[in-house]
Formats: sequence, structure tokens, C-alpha cells
Amino acid sequence: MSYERQAGILLHPTSLSGPDGIGDVGPAAYQWVDSIKKAGFSLWQVLPLGPTGYGDSPYQCFSAFAGNPYLVSPALLLEDGLLHTSDLSERPALPLNYVDYGAAIHWKNYLLHLAYSRFCRIHPPLMVDEFNEYQLAEKDWLEDFSVFMAIKEEMDGKAWNEWPKELRKRKTTALKSFTESHAEAIEYHQFRQFLFSRQWNQLHTYVSNSGIKIIGDIPLFVAYDSADVWANPDLFFLDKEGDPEFVAGVPPDYFSATGQLWGNPLYKWEYHRQTDYTWWIARIKSTLSLFDLIRLDHFRGFAGYWEIPAGMPTAEKGRWVPGPGADFLSRVQQVLGRLPIIAEDLGEITSDVIELRDKFNLPGMKIFQFSFASDPTDPFLPHNYPVNCVAYTGTHDNDTTIGWYHTAPESERDFCRRYLACDSSGIPWEMIRAVWQSVARIAVAPLQDFLSLDTSARMNFPGKLGGNWTWRTTGSGLSDELITRIREFNWLYNRLPELQGKTKKR
Repeated sequence: MSYERQAGILLHPTSLSGPDGIGDVGPAAYQWVDSIKKAGFSLWQVLPLGPTGYGDSPYQCFSAFAGNPYLVSPALLLEDGLLHTSDLSERPALPLNYVDYGAAIHWKNYLLHLAYSRFCRIHPPLMVDEFNEYQLAEKDWLEDFSVFMAIKEEMDGKAWNEWPKELRKRKTTALKSFTESHAEAIEYHQFRQFLFSRQWNQLHTYVSNSGIKIIGDIPLFVAYDSADVWANPDLFFLDKEGDPEFVAGVPPDYFSATGQLWGNPLYKWEYHRQTDYTWWIARIKSTLSLFDLIRLDHFRGFAGYWEIPAGMPTAEKGRWVPGPGADFLSRVQQVLGRLPIIAEDLGEITSDVIELRDKFNLPGMKIFQFSFASDPTDPFLPHNYPVNCVAYTGTHDNDTTIGWYHTAPESERDFCRRYLACDSSGIPWEMIRAVWQSVARIAVAPLQDFLSLDTSARMNFPGKLGGNWTWRTTGSGLSDELITRIREFNWLYNRLPELQGKTKKR
């Protein structure tokens, strides 16, 4: 982890502007990178890039290795000759300021089918070679994933535990028969992954050449309805029918009287240990091919996690179980070397979590919005930050700063105004200033806070079903005025890349 002072901005690609109903990795993404470079950012933080399922959450994906095909850019497919301008003439009137997932997915699937059909007809030699190389390089997960998605499609989207027993249990004869009779559907899903990988890698190279690193995300748990669980049942606590024996969540706390019941299957960590954490190391290596730094979501689960018997209506009944801890991180370090990892150490944090984080010198997270319910000793206040941390005004799981301020108790608002020495009109930028001028090596804020947007721009409301992950910006990058204002902050508080290494020693 670099110890230079850095500034980052949080924006998921689905929130980028564009005409196709959902942000993608095409022209708007390149304009975004150009603008954040001008503003003096050296970090761009995104959420997981996996193929989203029910609820459209990037934290509940059909695979821990695959990419989201709905991020594929039609504009770049035009450049490749896989789409023609006439193909876009049927584009529906899709909203520009939010994602209507149903309409956007329908449109993107139509275009992806067209692109695959044209690829099969024209067989562009260079792209055919690239596709063949991709299939070979990624076969360890790609084959299972593409078969999983083809079966799911055939079963009208049903979860894999509702499939016929022979397919659910991956019986050799049934799988062979299905793959032979659905070869084109399977290849189509591999082709979608190829397009995503190709376009993302091109963007990632452009980002790197711009002097910017991408912070990505690894959720601790995977979705039950995923190729990972279907293809690797030995890695999880499942019964003989393939249903979860235990599921993930967090116990009751100040924020929820019944806790949070996430429902993800739990890992058989002893089995992972016996296999040298092969699956996890492959997952981290795959993620590091997408990003430069990784935020380990729910880091406390590596020290200890809340085990809930399957079938419980809430997370109240459960127990704490030790996680893989230092044994796991030591093995990852042994194989991969330096750990470019940020520990998401929020929630109920105990001493063992702190010890594990500090043993590997991993920066934790500080959320400024969390700091005003206490007193000046609160660890989320900027004057209490350690150097080795990543400090945020708020994250994708928080309200925007203005939204938080308008709904916070008056006692917290009063503390906030006194701390920042400002009135309510200046809260978002004064909170950014306080985080930026702190000793935290990395300071990050969501685009919504730089734009001083209210709750309507919130990205996610944990525990709320539906309506999340939909916010989009309508601008193509940052405005010139915003670039100037942000760059001034990055200069004032020594977070410009060109200032690093110039600190004078006394």
C-alpha cells in the first residue's frame, strides 16, 4: 500500500451517463477519467463488477469471477464492427438520470445478441483469435459459469436449487447432454464475458496511463444462486440436497433490533485451509486483474463471523464462529506478495479484528458521517484518524452528506456545525475539507457529495428491497468549475500526485 497522500472519488460505472439506460465502460467512462485526472485525483473507487442478479445488487452476483455484460458499451461495439448504426435505431426512450434495470437489460441483451450473431457470421480473424485465447485463459471458471447461465436461461431464471436433480447435482451424463445440445447458448455467455473483459481491460489500461489507480471491491460472501456455489459445493456448508445449512448476517445492534439476515451460504473454512485456499487465491488474483487496490468487504468476517441456522426469519439466533484469520492472509501474501488491500473494518469490531488488520498493516476505513453521535473522542472524527487509513465522507451504503444532515438528530447536526465551524449550507464541502486535511493517507468522497446532492441521489439503502443502485449522473465527467474547486482542495492538502515526494523534512 502506497504511503503517499492520495485523493479518490467513488462512482460505480452504472452511474455514468449515456443513452443506453445504464452507465457502461465506453466513451463516458473515458471522459470521466480525463476529468478526474484534471481534478488531481489519483484513485477511482468502484463497486464489484460482477453479473448482477435479483435486486440488481453488485454484492449479489451470479459469479465471483465473471463481469457484468450490461457494462459493455454499444459505442465500442460499433467501432469493432459488431454493431451497425442501424442497429441502434430501435433504441427505446430510456431514462438518463437513473437506471430502469428491466428496460436497460432488455435493450442490452438485444444488442449483445446482435453482436454475437454478427461475430459468428463475419468471424473477424483477430477477434476470433482473442476470443479463443480468452476462453483458454479463463477456462477454470468460465466453463462452469457459462453452463450455469445457459441452464438458468433454459429454466426461466430459476435458482439452481430448483433445477432438475440431475443438473442441480451436476451429474456427468446430464451435463454432457445439456452442453452438447446448448453449445451455442453456452458460447454466447462466454462471448459476453469476453466483450466485458476486452472493454474493461482497455479502459483499465487508459486509467493506468492517466496515473490513476482503481479501487475495487471483494464481497466476503458470494450469492447462493451463483456458479460458484453450484460448481463448488464442497466449499460451503450445504446439506445433501444442496441447500444451505447456515447463512451469513450480522447480529442485532444499535441500528437493527433483529440484525441483518443476508442469506449467503457460509464457507467451510477448514476445507479451504486443507486446499491451501486455492479458490480464494484464484478469486483474489482474478480481482487484481480488474483493479489495482481491493477493498475487502466485511473484513471482520475473516476474524470471526455470525453463523445463522438456515431457515431463521431474522438474524437474532446465531453464534460467532472464528474465521480463517492470519492463516488465510499469510497464505495469500505468500502466493501474491504485497497485499494491496483495504480492510472494510466497520460494524461490530472487536480486538481480534483490529489485531488481524494491523498484523498485515492493512489500512482500515473511517466514515465521517458516523462521528457525531458521540463526543470529541470518537474515532471517526478526522482529528483522531491514524495515518494508515482510508477516510470517507460517506460510502455507497450511506446517505449523501446532505441527506444524512437533513435526517440526523439535531444534537448531531449541532455537533457537526460546531466541528466544521459552518452553517448548514456548507456541510458537504466542509466535510470534504475536514477529511482531505486529515492525516489519512487516502481521502475519498462519492461524486454525490462533490455535487452537494440530497437523498434522491443515494446509491444504496441497506435492508431496503428494490430501488437501489439506480442513481446516474447526467454530466459527461466533472464540470470545469468543479474540477477547479476539487483541484484546489487536492493542492491545499497535499493530495495532488505531482506534489508527492516533495515534502520537506525538518
